[in-house]
Amino acid sequence: MATKKDLENPSLQPDNDKTSKLMPHTADGNGEFLTTNHGLRINDDQNSLKAGERGATLLEDFILREKITHFDHERIPERIVHARGSAAHGVFKVYEPMGAVTKAGFLNDPAIETPVFVRFSTVAGSRGSSDLARDVRGFAVKFYTQEGNFDLVGNNMPVFFIQDAIKFPDLIHAVKPEPDSEMPQAASAHDTFWDFISLMPESAHMIMWVMSDRALPRSYRMMEGFGVHTFRFVNQEEVSSFVKFLWKPLLGVHAVAWDEAQNISGKDPDYHRRDLWDAIESGNFPEWELGVQIVPEEDEFKFEFDLLDPTKLIPEELVPVQRIGKLTLNRNPDNFFAETEQVAYHLGHVVPGIDFSNDPLLQGRLFSYTDTQLLRLGGPNFHEIPINRPVVPVHNNQRDGHMRQTINRGKTSYGPNKIGDNFPLQAKASEGGFTTYPERIDARKVRARSKSFFDHFSQARLFFNSQSDPEKNHIVDALSFELGKLKTVSIRERMLGILSMIDKSLAAEVAFALRISVPQDPELPMNHSIPADGNPADFDSVIFKGSLISSAALSMANTPKDSVKTRKIAFLAADGVDEESLKTVKDALEAAGAIVEVIAPRLNYIISKNDVEIPVDHSFLTAASVFYDAVYVPGGTNSVATVEADADAVHFLNEAFKHCKAVAADASAMQVVEATYFSKKIPAEFSDETVVREGIVIGEDAGVLVDKFILAISQHRFWEREKPRKIPA
Repeated sequence: MATKKDLENPSLQPDNDKTSKLMPHTADGNGEFLTTNHGLRINDDQNSLKAGERGATLLEDFILREKITHFDHERIPERIVHARGSAAHGVFKVYEPMGAVTKAGFLNDPAIETPVFVRFSTVAGSRGSSDLARDVRGFAVKFYTQEGNFDLVGNNMPVFFIQDAIKFPDLIHAVKPEPDSEMPQAASAHDTFWDFISLMPESAHMIMWVMSDRALPRSYRMMEGFGVHTFRFVNQEEVSSFVKFLWKPLLGVHAVAWDEAQNISGKDPDYHRRDLWDAIESGNFPEWELGVQIVPEEDEFKFEFDLLDPTKLIPEELVPVQRIGKLTLNRNPDNFFAETEQVAYHLGHVVPGIDFSNDPLLQGRLFSYTDTQLLRLGGPNFHEIPINRPVVPVHNNQRDGHMRQTINRGKTSYGPNKIGDNFPLQAKASEGGFTTYPERIDARKVRARSKSFFDHFSQARLFFNSQSDPEKNHIVDALSFELGKLKTVSIRERMLGILSMIDKSLAAEVAFALRISVPQDPELPMNHSIPADGNPADFDSVIFKGSLISSAALSMANTPKDSVKTRKIAFLAADGVDEESLKTVKDALEAAGAIVEVIAPRLNYIISKNDVEIPVDHSFLTAASVFYDAVYVPGGTNSVATVEADADAVHFLNEAFKHCKAVAADASAMQVVEATYFSKKIPAEFSDETVVREGIVIGEDAGVLVDKFILAISQHRFWEREKPRKIPA
C-alpha cells in the first residue's frame, strides 16, 4: 500500500494526464499539405485517374484505392452507410421480351418469375437511428437470375451529391456525426455537412431532392427507386444502348410532414420497417413497376447535360419511361441477421446484356463494394452466405479463405490445366459467357473532369420549378431549418449564394427566415472540386444549358391518387357508439382496401348503444395521429360526449388536421369537431367543394359520407391548407 510519503512524491503519483500521453499521436492538418497515408503530397484529391476526361477510371489510381479502402474499413461491423435497413423476398416478371435492346435472360422471358431480395434503408444514420430522418433512402434489388445474380443498387432519388467516387469518403465524413462530439446522429443539419456542400456546387441538384418531401417518404411502399447511374444494355448483336433504371410504386409516391416525421421518430422509430413487415404479413404485397429510359448509343451527346454525370437525370419529357415488368414483395425474412443484415449488394454483379458506362462515380463504386464486404462479412467468401448465393451453380478456381463453406473436389485449382481436363471451362459468348462491351478508348491518363460536367444549376432549377407551391414551401422550410442549425454564419451566407444560383426567390425566402442577406455575388471560388493546379475561373464558369423549364414527373403532386389501398384510418370512439355509423363506414373502407383501427379511451372493447362489443385496437395512450392517414369520428351520444371530453382525442384530431390529413365525422359528432382548434378554420357549410379542397367530411348518411371520405383519403394530403389553416397541435 502506498504511504502518505509516497503519495506526496510526484514521481510516484498516478499519471492522470491522458492528454499529454496522446500528444505524440495527435495530428493537426492546419497549414499542411494534403498527403497519402504514406506521406506523399497529393496534387489532386478531387478527381480520380481516368483514361481521358470522360473515360474509365483506372485501377492504377493508388490514391483513389487508398482513400476508398481506408473509408470502407473505418467502421465495423455495421455498414458505414445504409446501416439501418429492412428487407423482403419477392419476385419479378418482365411483361414483354426486351431482346431488341438486351440479351439479359430475365428480361426476355415473361414466363419466368425471377426471385428477388430487396433491401430499403436510410443512409447516414447508424443501425439504432430513426426510420424518419431526413435522408436519402436506399433501394437495392438482388435478382437471382439463371445467369447469376444481378444487383440493381439504387436510391429513392435519381441523382447524387458528387460526380466522382474519390469524393465519396469526404461526403460521408461531412454528413456523419461530427468527429469531435459524435453528434448529431442521422441528421444533416450541422456545420460540417453544409460546409462541404456549400463548397461543392455539383451537389446543388441533389440538395433540392434531399430538402424536398422525397426525403420523408410515407412508407417504403410509396417511394420511387432509381439506379442513379447510366448503365448499358447490350443485345445479341452486341449493339449497345444507354439505360437508366427506375422503380414506380403502384401505390403512388407520398410523403409525411416534417413535424410529423419528428413525432414519429419519438413514438415509433421503426415506423417504416414495421409498415413494410405488416403490409406483407397481412397480404398487402408491395408492388413496383420497373421502368427504363433507353438512349441509343448514337444519341449520347444530343442532350444539354452529360449522360455520365450522376448529378443529372434524364427528364421524362425527353426520354419517356418504358414500364417493362413488375416487382412484388411477398415474404418477410425468417431471420433478420442471416438475411437482411448479411445480404451483400454489389454494383459489379451484372449479367450478360447489362454493362457499365464510364460514370466516374459508378466506376469507383465498383471497387468499393467488394472491399467493404471483405471486412463487414469476414473475408472473401461472403458470396457463400445463403442469402447471397446465386440460384445457379458456382464453379471457379477459388478454394480457400476465411469461412469457406463449399467443399471442392479435384486436384486442380488453376487454369489452364490438363490434369483436370481444363475444367471449369471458360464459356463462349454464345454459351452465355459475359463479355465486356468493346468501347473504344483512346485518351491520355489524366486527373480531370469533363467540361460537360460543369453545369451544376440547370437541373437544380428544373427540379425546384417543377414542384407545386406546397412542395416549394417545404423546401424553403427544410433549408431554413437545416441552415438555422448551423453555428458558423459564413457557411449560411455561402450556401445562400449557391441557392441564389438555383432560384433567387428561394434564396430570398430562406434568407428572410435566417434574417441575413443574400450575397450580391456568390463567394468565389464557388467550386472547390478543383486540383491544386487548376484555375478556379475554369470551374466557376456558370453554364446554364437547361431549356426545359419544368417536368411534371418531378412533383409528387402528380402521383396517382385513385386508391385508399393499405391507408390506415383511425376511428375515435367510446362506449355508446352508434354501431351502424361505425360499421357502415368501416366496411366500405375495408372493401376499398383501407385498414381501419378503433382507438378508444381504454383497451380491449367498447360497448355500442345496442350493447354490442366492438374490439378496440389501441387506446389513446399508445396511439397517435401520426400513425394514420385519416381520422373518423362515428356518432352515438355517449361516445361523442366521451371523445369530446378526452383531451388526447381532441389533440388527435387537431394533429391530424395540422398534418393535412382527411378528417370525417358523423353529423351527430359535430360537437367533437367544434371542440378542436381547426373548427374555426373550416367553412361552416360542408359541401362537395369542402371535401375536394379541405379534406373535411361531415354527414348524416353514413353511406354518402364514406364515399366522400374515400375520395378525400385517396388525395393523401391537403397541403394547400397547411399555411392558411395552420393551428397549434
